Amino acid sequence: MPPMKWWGWGEEGISFTHEDKPDLGPFIERVLGLRVGPPAAAPPRLEDLTVPGPELPASLREALERAAGPEAVSLEVLDRVVHGRGKSLRDLIRQRRGDFGRLPDAVVRPADERAVAAVVRAAVEADAVVIPFGGGSSISGSLEAAGDERRPVISLDVTRLDRVLAIDEASRLARVQAGVFGPSLERQLGDRGWTLGHFPDSFNHSTLGGWIATRSSGMQSDRYGDICDLTRGLRVIGPSGTLVVRPVPAASNGPSIREMVLGSEGRLGVVTEATLQVRRIPEQRLILGYLFPEFAAGIEAVREIAESECSVSVTRVSDAPETRFSFATRRDPTLVDRLKSRALRVFLERRMSFDTGRMALSFIGFEGSRAHVAAQRRAVGSIVRRRGGLCIGAGPGELYDQKKFDTPYIRDFLLDRGVAGDVSETATVWSRLMPLYDAVTAAGHEAFAAAGVRGYLMCHLSHSYHAGACLYFTFALRPPPGGDLLAPYELVKSAIQQAFVDNDATLSHHHAVGTEHAPWLEQDITAPGVAMLRGLFEGADPGRNMNPGKIV
Repeated sequence: MPPMKWWGWGEEGISFTHEDKPDLGPFIERVLGLRVGPPAAAPPRLEDLTVPGPELPASLREALERAAGPEAVSLEVLDRVVHGRGKSLRDLIRQRRGDFGRLPDAVVRPADERAVAAVVRAAVEADAVVIPFGGGSSISGSLEAAGDERRPVISLDVTRLDRVLAIDEASRLARVQAGVFGPSLERQLGDRGWTLGHFPDSFNHSTLGGWIATRSSGMQSDRYGDICDLTRGLRVIGPSGTLVVRPVPAASNGPSIREMVLGSEGRLGVVTEATLQVRRIPEQRLILGYLFPEFAAGIEAVREIAESECSVSVTRVSDAPETRFSFATRRDPTLVDRLKSRALRVFLERRMSFDTGRMALSFIGFEGSRAHVAAQRRAVGSIVRRRGGLCIGAGPGELYDQKKFDTPYIRDFLLDRGVAGDVSETATVWSRLMPLYDAVTAAGHEAFAAAGVRGYLMCHLSHSYHAGACLYFTFALRPPPGGDLLAPYELVKSAIQQAFVDNDATLSHHHAVGTEHAPWLEQDITAPGVAMLRGLFEGADPGRNMNPGKIV
């Protein structure tokens, strides 16, 4: 895979546009007061910026070249800039300003586990810092070295470890190297009739190792489980050697080492391989669109689905602001499309008594045999009708399925026009879900007012469980012309995060802790919990060589 843009999300030459979405420009002008036109300023050229040079001791460079091969060690400017940070909004704003922070002194790409172990050993012996790197899609500050770090910093890129090594068909387990990107993993499994079923928004630009390091969730986690449910065995290279977690179905051998590695963000070592639970590719896959009279009705429907015998693959419900945004992003509707939309609106308002300004768009996915999908659709349909909802067919679901990986590109589109857009997600139990939604919405709007900016806040339920669900908030803000972008963004982001922990929710559902969310960790897991994590990291890495400063 080619590296992502150093100044934004995704591949060079691919970008989000409003030109094929006739309703989007008027929508943005209405909610943010921004008349959408050409970008106010193009991203800077890297060659026009001052990039700090590497400070890699000759002895360490020689040791790294012996460990991984001379061709695997790079000190190139673009390589170091790309590997210096992830893709949080704060990262992108600073990159565009030419504020690169503490860049790695070298990027090393070992070809196999033996070379990874040799690189880690050389780094620890030289008292250097090792930061594992996969696709670079982190939005929680997990990839940047501390600004005051004086030791050599090595970005250990694992993407050459990209193969499915074996599949145990009887056990439905696949041994997979940790540097494989999502599309390549699904192709390799699919060629043999299998799927992992893990599709995060970052799927095209993230790796298995990154998913494990951040406790990732995917759009089909309702059926397949989060990455922590799918990961059975692990191999991890740390300062003291190779940690092996065998892929047994269950064990009673003390606190789970597997759980310690999941979400550890490189603090315990470099994940090189995982054994994953896989499933046969289903006979049928279908995502249907539904409309509910309001967000709360959609939430209740999903809660009923979660406690029923339905085994759906996707449950997503958007609140009214996000529903309006979704309709505004439709591509070039034809006259027939517009007539259908007008007819649907009349039907909803006159026959179903919908207030279309409050309605909630939902997507529910089904997978399995045709008989299973048909039975699940009937069961879900009964629940939806009891909550006043209406199925609007497969068209909206197909559109959502096609564009689900394009959403992150919109941040660059907004940044080009002086607007900050970002996300924060959390999870809580069903009984607290709507109070949490109300509290976060109020906190976000109060923060917009306090910052003196035009803002828009929207939300959807993205993953559901037996006991509760994830709420995924998206927000955008536009300061006055010439105003600072980072300060009001930080005010709004902090208000949303604080509202999470103040309302019995977690600081993050699937974007990890890194440095972005670390200020709220003690409020989430209490001081003894933080002390446990600190003791774990200090015991496994006494020299603080493995991605220090993250999580705690």
